[in-house]
Amino acid sequence: MKTKLWRLTNKNLQEDLAEAAKLLKAGELVAFPTETVYGLGANGLNPEACKKIFAAKGRPVDNPLILHISKMAEIYPLTSGLSAYAQKLAQAFWPGPMTMIVRKSDLISDVVTAGLDTVAVRMPSNPVANTLIALAGCPIAAPSANKSGRPSPTRAEDVLADMDGVIAGIIDGGACDIGVESTIVDTTEEVATILRPGGITLEMLQKVLGEVKN
Repeated sequence: MKTKLWRLTNKNLQEDLAEAAKLLKAGELVAFPTETVYGLGANGLNPEACKKIFAAKGRPVDNPLILHISKMAEIYPLTSGLSAYAQKLAQAFWPGPMTMIVRKSDLISDVVTAGLDTVAVRMPSNPVANTLIALAGCPIAAPSANKSGRPSPTRAEDVLADMDGVIAGIIDGGACDIGVESTIVDTTEEVATILRPGGITLEMLQKVLGEVKN
């Protein structure tokens, strides 16, 4: 497979990203920048496309994927319900480097959730990521765009080193701002619990919610 590299002009993101969005809709894999690290994206509602992520990365299939959305309204079809404090967290930290674990809806394949009854969702603040998701018209499933066990990539060149010839395309949107993965917060229990530290700190979460388990 020949991997297409898009170098963005940032003059018209919609025009620049149209081809990449079309490939995602067609079930192909496209790597793209977020504010945290580069993600390896597939149509999150297409189980066969999501299976390609595991194959490309060498990722264990029991490791769930994170779904990326472009606006708050897009989470509601993906979940059977949000807790009151999940709504608070979204209002405080989205778009941004926070992933929430929520109860999944029947729309989500077991491929994405590794058979769990929950799904991880995040709304990136990076304008390239946000525009791409909106153009694709679906949640984008995207772990970091590296071979499993390798460092998470923060530049398109890093992705190319691992994924050239393996995936359909890579969007070069420059270096990532934060460079570490998103904070993962479980919102399905009475008290929020941090499952993975990241760009949003415990102290930031506590300012919004009060009690947070770490």
